[in-house]
Amino acid sequence: MIRLSRCAWPGERGAAAGVRRPKAAYNRGMSRNGRIIVAMSGGVDSSVAACLLKEQGYECIGVFLRVGAAPAAATDESGTQSCEVPAAADAGAAPRPRLRHGCCSATDAIDARAVAGRLGIRFYALNFEADFERIIDYFVDEYAAARTPNPCVMCNVHLKFGKLLRYADAMDAEFIATGHYARIRRDAAGNATLARARNLAKDQSYVLFGVQRSALPRCVFPLGEFEDKRHVRALAAGLGLRVHDKPDSQEICFVPDNDYKELLRRRRPEALRAGDIRDTSGRVVGRHEGVANFTIGQRRSLGIALGRPVYVTSLNVVSNTVTIGERDDLLAGGLVAQRVNWLTDPPARGCDVATDIKIRHMHTPAAGRIRRRDDEAVEVRFDEPQSAVTPGQAAVFYQGEDCLGGGWIQEAR
Repeated sequence: MIRLSRCAWPGERGAAAGVRRPKAAYNRGMSRNGRIIVAMSGGVDSSVAACLLKEQGYECIGVFLRVGAAPAAATDESGTQSCEVPAAADAGAAPRPRLRHGCCSATDAIDARAVAGRLGIRFYALNFEADFERIIDYFVDEYAAARTPNPCVMCNVHLKFGKLLRYADAMDAEFIATGHYARIRRDAAGNATLARARNLAKDQSYVLFGVQRSALPRCVFPLGEFEDKRHVRALAAGLGLRVHDKPDSQEICFVPDNDYKELLRRRRPEALRAGDIRDTSGRVVGRHEGVANFTIGQRRSLGIALGRPVYVTSLNVVSNTVTIGERDDLLAGGLVAQRVNWLTDPPARGCDVATDIKIRHMHTPAAGRIRRRDDEAVEVRFDEPQSAVTPGQAAVFYQGEDCLGGGWIQEAR
């Protein structure tokens, strides 16, 4: 097996020309022993992250999080149950057929192991299936309550930067690294702040807002300084990694083909009760097969034809009613967020603070003001009304490139 001691950068060993190496956002001198846990999904991002860290001199331990049905398990040196991954071909071998899936399939596990072997680092597949069942339960329960869930945030909070941190402790590793596009900025005193990635189109700080502030100094995001995803793929290609052209995960890993309604039918059939579709005046214009089948802002698959575009504007699980309206009916001047997680010192209660607010992953942060209430909820007022403020999604607060924290949208106002 070929083992590479360092990554190929532009101009080195055939790496793609014209790719500028980003500055390192981590420092081996900060680690007590140079050991770091790298969450490897089998994709190009986490693979390149592992390579960058190894080049920095870290002792990398690659881990793959198994969240589906697992084979017979073994126990690694930390005492954590780990699953055997089928033997992998060399990372430079001809690729296997790609399965249309999320980030946690058996094919992904094999790809992750192959990359770890190519880099010459230890690799374990950890059985997180029982923990992940709780995230699936959260997902279907939120839809049953007429809220739109964000399981990626919950996975980051409870698994990648929750249970995996405890695994790092058991392995005597100070840091955890992932392939997320985000940055950790550290001041002279060593205080850590979550910041947006240089590549704003790929920035994933939104789904990291729930990480505990105390965990930030232990988080490493090597890809946060890259300004273009093509540079990451070029580095992977220069290494000869067959995952260099692997498509990005687009689906929720436990919802094949994005058919979450089938998951609801299997897990929460009682949530799919037929009811009325009404317009904003209260007139019945159709019937639906369950409020849980809809989300705020939805336009397609409404099951009605009114001769003009209409959108889901509100959902009421008590009356079992879906309300539709015009595009302008989706606009809201503000919202209330609860269960807020602060990643910096929180503002004083009752004081208005100017921030940018992001209300879903692909939303461009909108200027506005936030106010922390006595009950710890946060009221948001936008400078300009925003469309489709959706209960169940996160509202994340930014000042410049820094993420202040965020909370879960309770209601639009």
